[in-house]
Amino acid sequence: MARARDHGVMIGRFPPGRWNAITDVAGVAVGHVTLIEGERTRTGATAILPHPGNLFAEKVPAGISVLNGFGKFAGVTQVQELGQLETPILLTNTLAVGRAMQALVAHTLDQPGNARVTSINAVVGETNDSRLNDIRAPRPTLAEMRMALDAARPGPVAEGAVGAGTGCVAFGMKGGIGTASRIVDRQTLGVLVQANFGGSLRLNGRDWPGSTADKDGSIVIILATDAPLDARGLTRLATRAFGGLARTGAALSNGSGDYALAFSTARGIPSLPPEACSPLFEAAIEATEEAIVNALLAAGDMDGWDAGQDCPSHYPGLRL
Repeated sequence: MARARDHGVMIGRFPPGRWNAITDVAGVAVGHVTLIEGERTRTGATAILPHPGNLFAEKVPAGISVLNGFGKFAGVTQVQELGQLETPILLTNTLAVGRAMQALVAHTLDQPGNARVTSINAVVGETNDSRLNDIRAPRPTLAEMRMALDAARPGPVAEGAVGAGTGCVAFGMKGGIGTASRIVDRQTLGVLVQANFGGSLRLNGRDWPGSTADKDGSIVIILATDAPLDARGLTRLATRAFGGLARTGAALSNGSGDYALAFSTARGIPSLPPEACSPLFEAAIEATEEAIVNALLAAGDMDGWDAGQDCPSHYPGLRL
């Protein structure tokens, strides 16, 4: 599937990494489980692993920012309090958050060296895919969530109607998973989005006539970097991702859950001083905007089931 740059859409001034994906940050892996079954099932799960080791034993610094809190992002308060990430991140649908937490707990308990662990802060993001998916059905299951964790790999990342993006809708069109990256002074920043929000699409600063003025919805933005940032710096970095969201024409409506979580794979290195962070902030804006566009371009048309209206539904993909 063609991405933004394949269509000549060049966003920002910083160059992308090899894959133009969150996995350009060394050690980061992404896995999907995609569930497309019959007329009613259009959902899934996406796992993001900061490094291939035991994350509970080798925690990474993290920060989280919330633009509008109409969501069910599990694990937020401990990340805010301690500035650390101790489990992989799972993305899924709104009513599957509990099962995703169970999957992360089971995954963490199974790691060698965790035999005495008695408290785990499972981090789960969600968006509501009920416009294309029978969200009341108990999918993904606990076992399917764990399959997403087990499937996580470095390298190219599948986008569009995959994983947690399978049933997503954005700008009245088919949304989904998208990713992009930037290289800034030999440091890498990558972004992955679960795009399921409203607004009127602006493509590289111009109104796009094919979108509708859709209203509610949500987005989860995950940022990874190998730049040495502490929790405070990562929270500031996460906040800048909303600049990229706004550039796409997002409505930022009352019913939107807009969350950004950033983590750094650089451990044991002194944090960058605040005055050195501006280029990374700009890169976060660029990569978030491009990741959203990539999600839309990769998604394609989809028929599904609108659980709120209890009827069939259809959403077209973005065509340039």
